[in-house]
Amino acid sequence: MPRKKLIVIGGGAAGFFCAVNAARMNPGLQVELLEKTSKLLSKVRISGGGRCNVTHSLFDITEMSKRYPRGQNFVKKTFYQFFTSDTISWFHERGVALKTEKDGRMFPSTDSSETIINTLLNEANSYGVDIRLNTEVRDLQSREGIFHLQLNNDRQVTADYVCIACGGYPKLSMFQWLQNVGHSISEPVPSLFTFNIPGHPITQLMGVSVEKARVKIEGSKLSEEGPVLITHWGLSGPAILRLSAWGARELAQKNYAFTIHINWIPEYNEQSLKEAFQNFRISIAGKKIVNHVVGQLPARFWQFLVQQAGISTEMRFADLPAKLENLLIKNLVDYILIVKGKTTFKEEFVTSGGIALSEVDPQTMMSKKVPNLFFAGEILDVDGITGGFNFQHAWTSGWIAAKMITTSLFSLSHEE
Repeated sequence: MPRKKLIVIGGGAAGFFCAVNAARMNPGLQVELLEKTSKLLSKVRISGGGRCNVTHSLFDITEMSKRYPRGQNFVKKTFYQFFTSDTISWFHERGVALKTEKDGRMFPSTDSSETIINTLLNEANSYGVDIRLNTEVRDLQSREGIFHLQLNNDRQVTADYVCIACGGYPKLSMFQWLQNVGHSISEPVPSLFTFNIPGHPITQLMGVSVEKARVKIEGSKLSEEGPVLITHWGLSGPAILRLSAWGARELAQKNYAFTIHINWIPEYNEQSLKEAFQNFRISIAGKKIVNHVVGQLPARFWQFLVQQAGISTEMRFADLPAKLENLLIKNLVDYILIVKGKTTFKEEFVTSGGIALSEVDPQTMMSKKVPNLFFAGEILDVDGITGGFNFQHAWTSGWIAAKMITTSLFSLSHEE
């Protein structure tokens, strides 16, 4: 009997994980991995500043699933088969220790994404995965249980199983070859992007980071608390990226033009900060306002907010007029900025959108429309916030697809 063949489309985290696990679980299976670019595992390489944020140290499935703006119920089902602890064990068994940082993100103890890449490449070599670079799939058809793939170099190949793990596409038109197979697409819109605030003086503070701020989007329920980084084009940092993920569709509808309200010291509200200022007038009456930072704000940022309120560098708390005090309090707890546009992390680009989840079985990752066609990773309409969640979905979905393909092969061999 000729060897059955699996073709995995996409050389990223999900595709690699499917390919190496399928080849390992069933040595009789021929596994071929097709990558349209000249580079393998490119998001793995640059993730987490080149350290690779492998997963997140959340070990409660319900809690973990709440980190996915889209696909929450879907991942909740998949995580019962392969979860955070399984990812940690899988890498540990191959000599890779993961460490947890204080925000919960998990990295290889080497602090190098090359550790993860080398582990996956070694695994592919060990189990004979045939990797083909610069090979793009242009068309996919299933006829009488065999897949026919049309490639960019005028080649045609066939396979018994196909796993599509080619990442997200930024435009609906790019999904055409998958729509031709009969699948519906949730229209892609960017997720995980930064906010552009053109021409605002705050951008002169680029590089300054406020450790804990609360950012709300006016006219919506969207609100996040966490670090905010000032950039030369506007705002970035975990709180902003999370907002962009949860608000991906809503903000696309606003054409990325909206107003945000920021409380730079969320332990205070307007009333409690007014009371604090009354105390300052008594306890540190002779101190210069510019030298007394409230909360955990960087000194340079405090000086900027003081200056924005029209308070001179020489003014002391005893001499602070009520009008200027109110302006400073407003700057601290309700700073208003107009956002006009976004900047995406081109390398770490994440889309919301993709293959409609109602058409994929979360227990097997198999298409409900085309037998033996599987999906893994970001091609599905699943996306997580920043922090290792998108990688966990990649490992989980790739592993489940591999397991199902090898289980199906096992059943076939026993029938025969």
